Amino acid sequence: MRAPSDPDAAAELPAALIEVLKDSTEVVALTGAGVSAESGVPTFRDAQSGLWSRYRAEDLATPEAFRRDPALVWNWYAWRRSLVQAVKPNPAHLALAALERRISGFQLLTQNVDGLHRRAGSSRLLELHGDLFLTLCSAERTPVETWPEHGDAPPRCPRCEAPLRPGVVWFGETLPEPILSSAFALSAGCQVFLSIGTSSLVQPAAALPLCALESGATVVEINTEPTPLSEIADFVLNGPAGEIVPALLQSAWPTG
Repeated sequence: MRAPSDPDAAAELPAALIEVLKDSTEVVALTGAGVSAESGVPTFRDAQSGLWSRYRAEDLATPEAFRRDPALVWNWYAWRRSLVQAVKPNPAHLALAALERRISGFQLLTQNVDGLHRRAGSSRLLELHGDLFLTLCSAERTPVETWPEHGDAPPRCPRCEAPLRPGVVWFGETLPEPILSSAFALSAGCQVFLSIGTSSLVQPAAALPLCALESGATVVEINTEPTPLSEIADFVLNGPAGEIVPALLQSAWPTG
């Protein structure tokens, strides 16, 4: 069932969907760049502006780029962190945190690395592509919280002197196996799967709603544009996540 794409779409949610959501104890939500974009975070490829406009994002977010010019990559990620620090979680982030408090088996999966879900209060969270604000030793892949400040870019691991790197998954790298396995297990075991603000193109995340469908879950897509998931989802809600997710929350659990 498709909700109309107009200013009142969020108020025209299917009653059947509301009942399914209210009756479900195992709900998985997957979020993508569209959710963060509503907070003003540039999408990955739109983030190339100013001094960085001559670079392709794909040429900076790879292990090869880091080996070739680690200072360039480190400084690009420092710039991206500054963009994220200037924005705040939007109503979609806040509503998802509220859904976690309402639904005992709620789990949030995100392709975003900006930390806005945590800032909004979500705690049952798997960050599939890593964390922009996490720093790792490039040799040991262990988190590093502090390091000597020598003005180097990137700084060095205090244990082994290897360059530090952002804690994100780059092109050409695989997602950590424990996180990926958990994401598929949760998707296969949920009653409702919400795909929110994601293109449904980037693998392996794009396979998660398909896994949920195959296991009998009700799959709901919330997006401003059609995606490959749109033709097979049980419900397609066209519109901004910042309107529709709070409307789902309010419709299922009116605050009076």
